Amino acid sequence: MKKTSRRSFLKTAGATALAPLLAQGAAKQRPNIIFIMADDLGYADLGCYGQELIRTPRIDRMAREGTRFTQCYAGSPVCAPARNTLMTGQHTGHTRIRENSPRVGGTVEAFGEGQRRVSLEPGDVTVAQLLKRAGYATGITGKWGLAEPSTAGVPNRKGFDEWLGYLNQNHAADYFTTYLWRNQQKLTLEGNRDSKKRQYTHDLFTDFALDFVQRHRKHPFFLYLAYTIPHDRLEVPEIEPCVDQAWPQQAKVYASMITRMDRDLGRLLDRLKELDLDSNSIVFFCSDNGAPDRPWGDLFHSRGQFRGKKGELHEGGIRIPMIARWPGQIHAGGTSESAWYFPDFLPTACALAGADPPKCDGIDVSPILLGTAKEPPDRFLYWEFHKDGLQQAVRWKNWKAVRPNKDRQLELYNLSEDSVEARNSASQHPDVVSRITSFLRTVRTESPYWPT
Repeated sequence: MKKTSRRSFLKTAGATALAPLLAQGAAKQRPNIIFIMADDLGYADLGCYGQELIRTPRIDRMAREGTRFTQCYAGSPVCAPARNTLMTGQHTGHTRIRENSPRVGGTVEAFGEGQRRVSLEPGDVTVAQLLKRAGYATGITGKWGLAEPSTAGVPNRKGFDEWLGYLNQNHAADYFTTYLWRNQQKLTLEGNRDSKKRQYTHDLFTDFALDFVQRHRKHPFFLYLAYTIPHDRLEVPEIEPCVDQAWPQQAKVYASMITRMDRDLGRLLDRLKELDLDSNSIVFFCSDNGAPDRPWGDLFHSRGQFRGKKGELHEGGIRIPMIARWPGQIHAGGTSESAWYFPDFLPTACALAGADPPKCDGIDVSPILLGTAKEPPDRFLYWEFHKDGLQQAVRWKNWKAVRPNKDRQLELYNLSEDSVEARNSASQHPDVVSRITSFLRTVRTESPYWPT
């Protein structure tokens, strides 16, 4: 039997998956691509992932109209590197940005937005640049997290035609900030000056998204809607959905923020239908990483049964909700256990748009999205994180390996039997440990900002 290479498998599988679409004619060959991402939303904060207290009717409906992925992963357990992997298709062993702030060096922010940051550089190619070259209109709103002002990494220099939002994480924690970035200029929010709180930035991002799809409805577009809900500084204009609940006040705010985001996602999906774009738009919804600890404890069971939290490489820090919806193309009401992660988005978006991706760490998972392949070919998923030294994690088939720091032995878990990572089985499976150890020897390159 002829052996098929990983690359040829993906090319063949992707072509097979897209064949019915391509047969529909040029107007339907290039779908609009919308990627919506929440900030610090837990795996189980949505009704369709088991949440029983927080109301998310529109996201739950999106799951019924699309496919819900139960083993999808962020590219990192924290914000900036996760977004870097999504935009460039590289894992955190190769990305420019591997933590929120560098251990050494970095750009000094001159606008009072926080500590030192690393910005993307001219050689870092993003999915927006590739889609723009392929003829897509490109827009981003929300949190970028990958550049400081006037650097090569600002969104307008990374392929986005239009942009409104926060450049970095510290600034993004303020929902009633006095300014946002509109393209490469500061936009003063008059309603928030002098300690007033009249312009809730989440609402501005929703308005941008609705306007963007309205204006670009006649040609393909890519919209990256990077919401900042429900990040650390919890604020919301009203808590009516939860006002009668016997919960701590901050828990009511948290739940109300998620319900507000749910409402606005529904508004965007309704706009697509009104504009007759529904059947030619693929929409993703996910979180940027796992949920952190919250002051109300485990009231909402935000991380489900998983071990770990934001900032950790166990499942609770990197496993995320992921829903993909494309009427007529993605199976409605589906649930998939296929494992994939943020670096896969760039090559997948390129495949959908008919663009050629550069060499990267991700693969085209459109066959999985469209239901023509159950699993990708045999491969490793990789993460590293630089808090308290080098931490590493690998997913291979149903195996998950975690190295808490570079001086520790690998922990090994069989996720098909132990999804909560309670039983380290490294001593029982030396062959698996050996193969993963061999992979780790060459998977990464050194970073000048996070030296090991």
